Amino acid sequence: MKDYIVRGISLDGFVKATAIRSTDLVRRGAEIQKTAPNATAAFGRALTAASMMGNLQKVENGSMTLQIKGGGPIGTILCVSDAVGNVRGYVTEPRVPLVEKYPGKLDVGATVGKDGTLTVIRDLQMKEPYVGTIPLVSGEIGDDVTAYFAQSEQVATACALGVLVDRDHTVKNAGGYLLQLLPGAPEETIQALERGIQRAGAVTAMLEAGMTPEDILGAVCGELGVAFLETTPVCYKCYCSRERVSAALLSLGREELTEIAGEGKTFPVECQFCDTVYSFTPSDLRELLERA
Repeated sequence: MKDYIVRGISLDGFVKATAIRSTDLVRRGAEIQKTAPNATAAFGRALTAASMMGNLQKVENGSMTLQIKGGGPIGTILCVSDAVGNVRGYVTEPRVPLVEKYPGKLDVGATVGKDGTLTVIRDLQMKEPYVGTIPLVSGEIGDDVTAYFAQSEQVATACALGVLVDRDHTVKNAGGYLLQLLPGAPEETIQALERGIQRAGAVTAMLEAGMTPEDILGAVCGELGVAFLETTPVCYKCYCSRERVSAALLSLGREELTEIAGEGKTFPVECQFCDTVYSFTPSDLRELLERA
């Protein structure tokens, strides 16, 4: 089964629902960043959330950046999603120590920390991007995304994320859901949704049981029911190119570029989001200097 996002709405029309299978994209991100188990779980949750949040935008050529700085050992987590939900990202400290809440349960909050902020940058193809920042609530990421929507966008939201890291440190399953109340939602809808979420339980348990995103939405919406509207394939996708890397080198300035070219060696540039390495020969660097 490939990764995908499913979007739906409760049958009473008051709950907008999104769920995702993100196993492959989280696995790819972890491979690129070479993350240890705790970092894999934290980074995977962030990638999963960013994919769903990016998919909500529906602005052609728009993008959504999720940045988490919690003061924990992982440092900064940064994920970027396009308007479809394809994501890429990196962490500053991938090789964090193993910390468990109890045997078999990774402590993501301790890895991320909660002495910091969550920032969302939405590029809606307008003059200025929208930027929203809130203090972290727990560092568990799902709670923090929930708090972001409530505080920064005034939308009552429930976000749950799960990444199951196997004993061999690979990603076994990953996914999550995002539920948002629409204006005018009655108290009965809120209570029914709370009951559904409580009965459904943890995302990792649902994934381990083989539940699909549709199954997950059906479980959390419970007695409200859900109508599925759209299914979208998503993946880990980087938009780097030689042209973009060349532009980045030019931005270093003529003095620093001259110093690099003066060494007379091929200069490798590795994309921070993926494992692509762009090599610039002395001749390439001289050409860039002529353009500078």
